[in-house]
Amino acid sequence: MAKTNPLEFLQEVRQETRKVTWPSRRETMITTVMVMIMVVLAAGFFLVVDAVLKWGVEKLLFGM
Repeated sequence: MAKTNPLEFLQEVRQETRKVTWPSRRETMITTVMVMIMVVLAAGFFLVVDAVLKWGVEKLLFGM
């Protein structure tokens, strides 16, 4: 493994950072909203699955 000094490393990091295409504010907001929507949908899905499993286990164990 090649060893580089810290100054070389930082220069290489800056060079690579310049190559990055950063998202616009609009793209960031749209992506954030989409993530929040998916979180809410996933939470709802797991809430329903948990309730169904709880109901099934109670029926199986307690016959209620």
